[in-house]
Amino acid sequence: MSHEDEPVRLVELEGCLNFRDLGGYRTQGGRRVRWGQLYRSDALHHMSVRDVQHVRDELGVRAVIDLRSSAEVTLDGMGPLATPPIDYHHIPLFDGGRGDIEPEEIPLDLGHQYFLLLGAARGAIRCVLEILADATEPALFHCAAGKDRTGLISAVVLGLLEVEETHIIEDYVFTSRNIERIIERLRQTPSYKAVFDRLPPQTLHAEPDTMASFLGRVRKAHGSLREFALGLGLASETVTLLEERLLEQA
Repeated sequence: MSHEDEPVRLVELEGCLNFRDLGGYRTQGGRRVRWGQLYRSDALHHMSVRDVQHVRDELGVRAVIDLRSSAEVTLDGMGPLATPPIDYHHIPLFDGGRGDIEPEEIPLDLGHQYFLLLGAARGAIRCVLEILADATEPALFHCAAGKDRTGLISAVVLGLLEVEETHIIEDYVFTSRNIERIIERLRQTPSYKAVFDRLPPQTLHAEPDTMASFLGRVRKAHGSLREFALGLGLASETVTLLEERLLEQA
């Protein structure tokens, strides 16, 4: 397949602004992530009827992993992809109330924030990886903006598959193409509008230096994202299933 013939990464939907296919990224060994098997997105509760039909019936998504907090789900809803035939999993990466951390307590380096979350959410991350390994049909994970928590899970999955770091950074930065619309929507979202102005400015971008900083911290502490993921205690069968399902044959 030539580059021109490859599927389009951004899935155009009426309600979601950051719905993407994770296919096509190359690994260090020269393999590629399969198209049409794993998707990442911003919040799904804005989806239209047409969006639901496209994602469920045409893309064939059958597993949804919601990374938002319980408070966000209560205020904004689970979204229309939370009923059969889709398996809905609520796996919050953190589940504290929004706005209960003072801005001065948050590290200025957003990559450092991601690194701290990586350590704090080990159990949730392991659960996400196990769900993705068990899925036999296309799966989707998302948060509110599809940038931070979703970006962290995307980096871990791609890192476990040994995707080149340049592509992990590329995947993260893709959000910047639509960041202004995403931020404006968050300002109007019930779970965010009361605290949005208190969010540190550094959280409102998706710059390459942010992911590079995160990856650098991971290398120093764990060696690589793959080594971090393997250190979660995943069964060898889980890793094998992820590789078989998400990577093209060598």
